[in-house]
Order: sequence, then C-alpha cells, then structure tokens
Amino acid sequence: MPNTKSAAAGSASLTLLRRALNQQEEMSGITKQAWGALPSGERIDLYTLRNPAGVEVAITNYGGRIVTLRTPDRDGNLEDIVLGFDRLEEYLRDNPFFGALVGRYANRIANGEFALNGKTYKLARNNGENSLHGGLRGFDKVAWDAREVSDADAPGLELKYGSRDGEEGFPGNLSVTVLYTLTENNELKIEYGAVTDADTVINLTNHSYFDLSGHAAGNILEHRLTINADTLTPVNANLIPTGELRSVAGTPFDFRQPTAIGERIDGRDEQLGYGEGYDHNFVVNRDGKGLALAARVSDPESGRVMEVLTTQPGIQFYTGNHLPTAIKGKEGAIYGVRSGFCLETQHFPDSPNQPKFSSAELKAGERYRETTIFRFSSR
Repeated sequence: MPNTKSAAAGSASLTLLRRALNQQEEMSGITKQAWGALPSGERIDLYTLRNPAGVEVAITNYGGRIVTLRTPDRDGNLEDIVLGFDRLEEYLRDNPFFGALVGRYANRIANGEFALNGKTYKLARNNGENSLHGGLRGFDKVAWDAREVSDADAPGLELKYGSRDGEEGFPGNLSVTVLYTLTENNELKIEYGAVTDADTVINLTNHSYFDLSGHAAGNILEHRLTINADTLTPVNANLIPTGELRSVAGTPFDFRQPTAIGERIDGRDEQLGYGEGYDHNFVVNRDGKGLALAARVSDPESGRVMEVLTTQPGIQFYTGNHLPTAIKGKEGAIYGVRSGFCLETQHFPDSPNQPKFSSAELKAGERYRETTIFRFSSR
C-alpha cells in the first residue's frame, strides 16, 4: 500500500522547488534606475543585470563602470566583490578608476606622446610625465549611450560612445561599442568593438578592483593567484616598459602555479620596488587568436574563484599599491592600500612607442574587436 503521507510531502517539496526556480527565473533579466546627472545635464542611469543563478552586476553608463558585482561563496551566500561607491557624486570626484571602462588608451604612454604615420601626437600628462588611461577626460569620465539587449538567460547592456578626432589628443573619429553580458554560467562577458575614420591607437579594458572575500574585507594578500604567463614586460622607475620580454622564472612574478598574492609582494626586487608591489603587464600564453585563460584567483576564506579569459595579448596585475590610505567606499567600508586587486586585460603599455610589442594601431576602415570573460565559481 503506498505511503500517502510521503507522497504528499514529496509532491509539496517538488511544488516548492518549482516555485523557487520560477521565482529565480522571474528575478533574472535587467532593471534600470535613474542615478542622477552630470554637471553638463546628461542623464546617468544604473542598470542591474541578474542571471537565473542569482549572480548580479550593476553597471552605470557613466564611464561604463561596474558598480557592484554579487557572486555566491561556497555556502551560496551572495556578496559584492568589487570596490566602489554608493552614489554617482562620489564617482565624479577624483578616484582610482573604480570599475571603470578605460580608454582611448588604457595604461601608460611614455612622455604623453606617440608618433603615427610620421606625425607626433601630444597627449595630456596626467601621471607624472606620462599619459595614463586616456588622459584627463578618458572614457571613464563620459556618459555612454545605453541600450538593453538581454534575453531570458543572458541579460546584456550595450554601451556606445563617439570619441571625436583630437579628443585628449588622439587622432580619428572613433566609434566605440562595448557589450556587457551576464551568462547563465556565471560569466561576465565584455566585448569591445570600435571603428575609426583615420588611423589611430586604441587599448580598452575594465579597471575593476576585486576582493573575493567581499569588497569590505580589508586586503587581498591571502588570495591565491595563477597567471598563465611565462614572461612579463619589465618597467623603468616611471613604470614605462623597457621593451624587454623577461622570463618570470625564479622571480616574484612567477605565478604559473597558485601562489598567495602576499607571499612575495614585499620582497627585495627592483621591479617590485618600482611598482611598490605588483603593477606589471604579463604576456598571456596562448596557442592561437581565440580566448585564452589568462589568470585564475581563488579565495581560501570564501571559496570564491574567478577565472579571466581574454583575446588580448596582455594582462596587468595591480595590487592597489597606490590607493589612498582611507577611502570611504560602499556601505561605509574603508578601503586602503591593497584592499583590492586588478586584472586588466590589454595591449601592452606604451605599445605605440615600442616597435617590438604587438601593435595597438587601428587603421581607418578596420574593426577593433576584443573579448574578456570573468568567470565565477566556488569550491
């Protein structure tokens, strides 16, 4: 004789499970909220993307910035793992590129100038003698046109910006499109595209600061990092590449096996001295032109894991060495030196002045395409 109580209990449990799954699916997608305006009057919004697993990322069309990114730990608890601010007004002040979409040229260009087609272009020097992250008003400080392009399982946000010829000293009218997609596999996919009407240089990246224990956890020195790179581009005292590709073997820059970020960060090494820690470009090992696994980070405390896949030739590993000692961040958190790490996929720093590096030139009529994926899991 069948056990009717057990059958009823099983049916009720199945109903609850289906209801929970349906509610989770209903929560996935994209929402939009007004987030203020720039002094120029341009409207700024905040878009929140959620996938069926509950992973959530909030992106603003001011600078294409990732404002929050919530992922589960080993127990399923969601936590915001990127540094940032609660309000637009705080991003309008000087800040260390929290979550920013960086361009027209990410990283440094030596002496704020480069030559192209026999002509020298002068850029703003906003990092000592160098140009950094696009100059005084790079792509992180402009309002982008936003469009929702999501479907049920992969909410997406498309951002567009037209950078005029001569903006921040760069040649060519550049039309840029960046697509953020949050997949059902807990991946944040960023697809960069651009075309120009005159030869120019371009290097786009995202400048999020991560702490997989949670944005307010304090420091990232116990995170275990793997970088898929046999070589790096060493720098001089001004953090400009020397032009050499140097083996990481036997140095504090050998992350080919999982290593705690803090294990060698204060070692007696000239390169670490120049960066006051890690602030260096690594040459990604790859077999072809497609996506390659560039880095993997795991957090022993939370169990969170982040993998970085990219089509880009390099990845800048930065440990927040130059953060001010006390920045008031989201939810009253206080950020300081080494409160977060960055893994910025990119063309190499100062490539326009380094003939041995892969070219960052974009010719008129050609199309710039690069993709980076941040994949999240736990263990």
